[in-house]
Amino acid sequence: MERESKVSMTVIRRLPKYYRYLGELLNKGINRISSQELSKLTGFTASQIRQDLNNFGGFGQQGYGYNVDELKTELGKILGLDKCYNTVIAGAGNLGQAVANYKGFEDAGFKVLSLFDKNPKLIGLKIRDIEIKDVDEMAKFIEENDVEIGIITTPKNNAQDIADIYSKSGIKGIWNFAPADIKVPETIVVENVHLNESLFILSYFLKNHILPEGGF
Repeated sequence: MERESKVSMTVIRRLPKYYRYLGELLNKGINRISSQELSKLTGFTASQIRQDLNNFGGFGQQGYGYNVDELKTELGKILGLDKCYNTVIAGAGNLGQAVANYKGFEDAGFKVLSLFDKNPKLIGLKIRDIEIKDVDEMAKFIEENDVEIGIITTPKNNAQDIADIYSKSGIKGIWNFAPADIKVPETIVVENVHLNESLFILSYFLKNHILPEGGF
């Protein structure tokens, strides 16, 4: 959608937070919420919330607010959570196993089909019924199983090699946990999750006794 393509990255990064809070509201049996009430939950101003949602057409009714279930469903569609993504993980160490063990990803439509590693002691083991395979088999597995997302949880030195395999195998998106900036074709979407950098930001805010916008 042309309108959505012009939405700023700042707005896009707020959508998952809205989605999460709306899910919590549904679990509590709350079916309607105003932008002012949603503001108290998220830390964003009511005006900002309305502006964010208006980027996608707006979903509220004056005097009524938002239907929580409908808004969550629509945000899920905007985030692409109305489809299933076949996923693999390169790196079956502690971090890779932790990612594979998190059932919440599968509940959201991200199905981890296999983990891959070069350590012979790990190959053949299963993490929540997900088998760890030899990394040499990864390219063929990706091509044969219509895998769209590749996760990197390897050490820094191996990250680019894995990214290259992903790129040549038809991966469309990479979730990179390795502390390295990988290079891939422009057609591949990369989301970097550099844990050290995130911790350093936390350290900055603590040192300066300030809270980032919207709080933690």
